[in-house]
Amino acid sequence: MKKFSIGYRTLKTAVGASIAIAIAQYFDLQFFSAAGILTILCIQPTKKKSIHAVYTRVVASSVAIILAYLFFEIFGYRPVVLGLMLLLFIPTIVSLKVSAGFVSSAVIIMHLYSIADFTLAILYNELALMAIGYSVGLLVNMYMPDIQPELNYYRLKIEDLYKKIFFEIAKYLKEGDTLWDGKELVEALQVLNKAKALAFQDVENHLTRKENLYYLYFDMREKQLEIIERVLPKITALPVIVQQAELVSVFMEELSRNIHSGNTASFYREKLEEVKVEFAKMPLPEDHPTFIAMAALYQFMEEMDAYLAIKQSFKGM
Repeated sequence: MKKFSIGYRTLKTAVGASIAIAIAQYFDLQFFSAAGILTILCIQPTKKKSIHAVYTRVVASSVAIILAYLFFEIFGYRPVVLGLMLLLFIPTIVSLKVSAGFVSSAVIIMHLYSIADFTLAILYNELALMAIGYSVGLLVNMYMPDIQPELNYYRLKIEDLYKKIFFEIAKYLKEGDTLWDGKELVEALQVLNKAKALAFQDVENHLTRKENLYYLYFDMREKQLEIIERVLPKITALPVIVQQAELVSVFMEELSRNIHSGNTASFYREKLEEVKVEFAKMPLPEDHPTFIAMAALYQFMEEMDAYLAIKQSFKGM
């Protein structure tokens, strides 16, 4: 059984609906409870989505009122007329790309149909319900909780996982065997997916911001993870552990201790070049397995340079 909890969105929905209905009742509007329904339909996960929700519902509701007036006043308030109106109304809001506003529009349409008398008073009533419901929904959704601590938690988590992965690579290159099951790779992918979704939500909650530094950071780490996943099979399939493996192991061990959100990639790219120079000075392979192992190690170093280049292109936190 899922743990019972009341989130911010649930709280805002309850408060917003109550306020909207109270306002509608205060002004003695017919169908005052509909103001609460319209508010509920506007509560969205982010500010940008809430604004878009209000836009689609205003446009769709306006089209609904116009079509309702034309169909009901000309052909009468009958079920078949309602059906014919919906046959035209639904394709219209789809073509206008405001189909998300169908439910709120249907509320307005049913009000007009049930009253069966389109007057200015009824029109004002429906416009007032729309104004109250949509504006209250928009206003309560302007408050969003601070998600920076959660984003920072994910940042530290992914860095810790990368440290573990690199340490295990260094250990394998040094010892030639390890009991590591690679679960950190799976966990890293899961953390990155959650982190990117949360960072994108933060972008959507800032109306003038087009990008989020955390989103760029997690995107950078995701690209690095693709490289790690690509090179691991080459390392774990070394036919023999050659002398050069120790050299690469020392570099990976140092790198594992220095994974953070700052940008020191240029420093480690220089160190990697030094490793390549030392690698080239070592004896040439004497047999085929040694040749394959050395070639795989050198390819691994090239991939690690690409890994560091991705980090170098990131300006840092």
